[in-house]
Amino acid sequence: MTPTRSTSAASSSAAPGPTGVVRRVLEAPDIGRALTRIAHEVLERAKGADDLVLLGIPSRGVPLAHRLAARIAAVEGTHVPVGSLDVTMYRDDLRLHPARALERTDLPPEGVEGRTVVLVDDVLYSGRTVRAALDALGDLGRPARVQLAVLVDRGHRELPIRADYVGKNLPTSVAERVHVLLEETDGEDSVTIETVSR
Repeated sequence: MTPTRSTSAASSSAAPGPTGVVRRVLEAPDIGRALTRIAHEVLERAKGADDLVLLGIPSRGVPLAHRLAARIAAVEGTHVPVGSLDVTMYRDDLRLHPARALERTDLPPEGVEGRTVVLVDDVLYSGRTVRAALDALGDLGRPARVQLAVLVDRGHRELPIRADYVGKNLPTSVAERVHVLLEETDGEDSVTIETVSR
């Protein structure tokens, strides 16, 4: 499959990475616009910010959730509760990979019971992380509804899961890797696609 083209001017740049060629497909302004659009879409579908809770999936889903909450608050003038949801112990590949470090599950005081919960992650790929998040969330309460917001959807789903809100669809091959870098965790905002050398 031919890699997607971005409207970002940086999409044409290519540089050798540690295992192949890395193309920058989104810059900081692109990410900012995508998050602003998602925030407005969330508000439109929810008809306001009442009863909204944003739960980021560590690690990069958490800062993305905080950014979305800030944008929603700027529009609505309302505080939106934000938390984090660790899915490590709910993954179906634990026996296949070395032990993973546990991340934080931090629910806001408002909880999730009867609320609209928006799960936030950086990349949607196979769908297995989201399935694990749904299992983890089920142990914490019963939301009125659960939605999914992702910065990047790269395809290759293995489960019948789709995002309600997508910042950017990036068609990729299985041999490519998508890297999301955020200011909070990596010192910069960008999204790159790495073509892995064989």
